[in-house]
Amino acid sequence: MAVHNASTTHSQAHPGGAWSLAGVPEDLVRLSVGIENIDDIVADLEQALIAAK
Repeated sequence: MAVHNASTTHSQAHPGGAWSLAGVPEDLVRLSVGIENIDDIVADLEQALIAAK
């Protein structure tokens, strides 16, 4: 799963607040992966990035 926290789970957070103090950029995308083989994860990410262009 890929989540852009600033527009989903933390959409109520204020820019310049705790995120900024912690050094977390607003354009951060969090990846949540399971126990898949790392080569499979990398291939899936590459495919998604190509499709997003």
